[in-house]
Amino acid sequence: MTDMTDMADTLKGALHGVKVLDLSRVLAGPSCTQILADLGADVIKVERPHIGDETRHWAPPIFSDNTSAYYATINRNKKSLTVDITTPAGQTIIKQLIADSDILVENFKVGGLKKYGLDYDNLKQDNPRLIYASLTGFGQTGPDAKRPGYDYIIQGLSGLMSITGPSDGEPHKVGVAVVDLFAGLQLTIGIQAALLARQHTGLGQQVDVALLDSALSMLANVGMNHLASDKIPPRLGNQHPNIVPYQVFAAEGEAHFILACGNDSQFAKLCEVLAVDWHRDDRFMTNPARVTHRELLCDALTERFAQQPRAYWLAVLDQAGVPCGAIHNVAEALAMPQAQAREMVIDFAAQGSPVRALGNPIKLSASPVSYRTPPPHLSEHTDSTLADLGYDSEMIAKLKADGII
Repeated sequence: MTDMTDMADTLKGALHGVKVLDLSRVLAGPSCTQILADLGADVIKVERPHIGDETRHWAPPIFSDNTSAYYATINRNKKSLTVDITTPAGQTIIKQLIADSDILVENFKVGGLKKYGLDYDNLKQDNPRLIYASLTGFGQTGPDAKRPGYDYIIQGLSGLMSITGPSDGEPHKVGVAVVDLFAGLQLTIGIQAALLARQHTGLGQQVDVALLDSALSMLANVGMNHLASDKIPPRLGNQHPNIVPYQVFAAEGEAHFILACGNDSQFAKLCEVLAVDWHRDDRFMTNPARVTHRELLCDALTERFAQQPRAYWLAVLDQAGVPCGAIHNVAEALAMPQAQAREMVIDFAAQGSPVRALGNPIKLSASPVSYRTPPPHLSEHTDSTLADLGYDSEMIAKLKADGII
């Protein structure tokens, strides 16, 4: 039986007691620190005085309290502290916070924090347990290390855009900044690994994650196809490079749906639904054969699917155990009963905020994520954070007058 103390510790989150100083901005870094915050870490977000994170101004749309939807995407459960780190007084504040932090997250250009004495080599001298997490476009090493990195540019450089979009059209980016978000996930994983390593060694380390590295690793089986064959992977639109039929089809009335036959058994079930014996045809009997004769098979499927409405195909295919699905718009996706049941849409009305947000997909049975506070207003926690460091009201007032905070 769990006692009340154990229950209280569980409700505090898996990373309760872990202190994070967040010097990152925009999307990739803040997406990492929000995950840490959702898991219970205490995250202080450092922003520029009067301006804050750029994404505060990426609007419309905004919520009724003037919080931009973009900023609200990745900044809940954090405290906002404004500090001008280019000043000696600002650097002193940051170093005071670092002295009590487990993790520092930053996405400045390589070497950008060294002139302020906030680089890893300098900080680890006084805080050897510090985990210093750096997220950059190209990483801390290599000929491009000092280049700035942007999701869109990296999608192009990495080859991701070359395999995205219609086969007979121009390359497309993915609809959201997936490279930023995947790099944020990689940084989160690296930080958690460093926390575990510190338990054994007592020492922190630098976590170095790059947008380009993350994008290249995301090429996954398509990248491996090239390494195995030396062939340049083509852009296949909604088709799959290794599996057929695995793509979008149009039903009667031009309503589209996805068909995803991942193995020969599922293809046989599809043939039963269509009342054809293609699964016994040497050209289509196995997946390698279907890949070879992709165009012939998919043209025949296109003709068949155009004869009935989408609802019909989804019903009969699902009943037969053939993987398929509708293509939702965002409103339809978020309104799905499954999405609601999994708490993938949350709101902060109970905390007096108009913000609604996408939920965290991590479900922990014993120490679940929590949505404690909405995205903070700029400088909302500056006074209280400095007071915790020992600054009195006169000292805080002077820092404000000098433009430091």
